[in-house]
Amino acid sequence: MTRSPTYNSWRAMKDRCYQPTHIEYKRYGALGISVCDEWKKSFENFLKDMGERPDGCSLERIDGKKNYCRSNCVWANAQQQANNRKSNRIVEFNGERMTLAEWSRKTGIHQGTIWARLHRGWDISRALTA
Repeated sequence: MTRSPTYNSWRAMKDRCYQPTHIEYKRYGALGISVCDEWKKSFENFLKDMGERPDGCSLERIDGKKNYCRSNCVWANAQQQANNRKSNRIVEFNGERMTLAEWSRKTGIHQGTIWARLHRGWDISRALTA
């Protein structure tokens, strides 16, 4: 299993959190993000909790402020991960909360157009329906 995509994800997760020389350490370990003890000490525990990594997916923390553990991790594709960035603007309309990118896909209105409308002071209803 040491050459499997799942193992590579497990290894990379640990390196981001515990190897100061890792390129992403400053965004993880240096900010206090860690791996739960069960996963840190055992790939088998990680595999039991997460299962095999699906093609096209990588490990995603649901809440980017919390650590790596079963209750805070999922396998996610690039689009799902992009929607979970802290830099996203979340907009609520008709009881739905989505990023501008998600609203763009749903409405067919370019994301930049929605952003520009909101930036110009349009109300959310008009920005998403005009």
